[in-house]
Amino acid sequence: MSNGSGIDTQVLIVEDDETIRMALDVALRQQGYAVTAVPTAEDGLAEFHRERFDIAISDVTLPGMSGLDFVARAQSLNPEVIVIMMSGGGRSVATEAMARGAYDFFVKPFRVPELEIVMRRALEKRQLQREVRELRQQLEQRSDPHGLIGDSSRIREVRALVSKVARTSATVLIQGESGTGKELTAELVHRNSPRRDAPMIKVNCAAIPETLLESELFGHERGAFTGAVAQKAGKFELAHGGTLFLDEIGDMQIAIQAKVLRVLEDREIFRVGGTKPIRVDVRIVAATNKDLEEAVRTREVREDLYHRLNVFPILLPPLRDRVEDIPVLVERFLEQMPPVDGRKSRGVAPDAMERLLNYSWPGNVRELRNSIERAVIMAEGELVDTEDLPLRFAAAARPGLAPAASGDDLDARLAEQERLWIVEALKEVNGVQAHAAKALRITERSLWYRVRKLGLDVEETKSKER
Repeated sequence: MSNGSGIDTQVLIVEDDETIRMALDVALRQQGYAVTAVPTAEDGLAEFHRERFDIAISDVTLPGMSGLDFVARAQSLNPEVIVIMMSGGGRSVATEAMARGAYDFFVKPFRVPELEIVMRRALEKRQLQREVRELRQQLEQRSDPHGLIGDSSRIREVRALVSKVARTSATVLIQGESGTGKELTAELVHRNSPRRDAPMIKVNCAAIPETLLESELFGHERGAFTGAVAQKAGKFELAHGGTLFLDEIGDMQIAIQAKVLRVLEDREIFRVGGTKPIRVDVRIVAATNKDLEEAVRTREVREDLYHRLNVFPILLPPLRDRVEDIPVLVERFLEQMPPVDGRKSRGVAPDAMERLLNYSWPGNVRELRNSIERAVIMAEGELVDTEDLPLRFAAAARPGLAPAASGDDLDARLAEQERLWIVEALKEVNGVQAHAAKALRITERSLWYRVRKLGLDVEETKSKER
């Protein structure tokens, strides 16, 4: 294995023999791995709470917990970690290690060439795991009706951020206007994480009164207050091993914020009326439609809590900043709508789509979905037309155009102006649609839709000179 092949690969060594531990440390660092070395399995498991390791190398015989028991515990903390065992024992020990979940095995005292072979195999498996995970995520994004729909640069950026943070345990703060998909984004983070098989518990901080929110979050003991006739586990306990989604975190009362901050720092809770700390392993995903920096300045949100939540921020764009996604969003919503009077809507008329593209969307994707659902109900045929849309869309016109003269057909004027702009842009770039879309500041998909709608012949915009 050449130097540098292990770059960005985190390796944990668990070996009580200091000489062997140091020799492994040096050999792996020379090959470019990031190495953490500890003498006991207990120390190794503690490191799993601080770092996400790709590969763990453990001796079989250790003081305290054995290496064989360490395998299962390590993989429960990180199901994707590759565990390699080492021992001075024979084939029976190796067989037992593999049965416990170890990926490979080598015998001490090790030789560097043998170690290189084992590590190369582990890296190949790690790469295969990553490729499989990425393919699974791509398939989920394409087929999941509850995923983030669209192909604009803004939504692709959000998907990339979700993909990066999902495989960690970092706290995530999702910010965006109402209706932009904050809860959907939180669900994507959970479903693509190693915690996907554990529960995702949701709490709307704005919907629960202050007197009840503490009990909802932390639980209570029997007799803790009037009406507490039985012990109750809180949301933190119910989310143990999984994800706790704190929606509208900006509306949480200051007194509760202090207690949530303590949980984030200590990873333990106290039930209301309780005196015994309860350890919790919970990944926090918070969301808000407020400007939290402004809320910190006005003392509505604690500054220390804000910084603890803002480990990995994700900002969701409003729909008006990604209008090129509207056609594909509409297409998906129409697919999900049940037939009305036995009739299934198959699309939106060009004029109606133009209205949708020109509207400001204060309610974002939620408003778009509701508008399409209403339009489908109102439509008489298989296509949604302008008259099927809510009345507020009647005023949706392309900005920057002069008011229509008396007697002019506004829709015709809009279509003609759009045709002129597109033809001019295509001629400027000799008919190359990718360049024209860039000049018009729209996506290639959006340009293709408009070219098709207007019946333009792109070949005619190309220069005949050769």
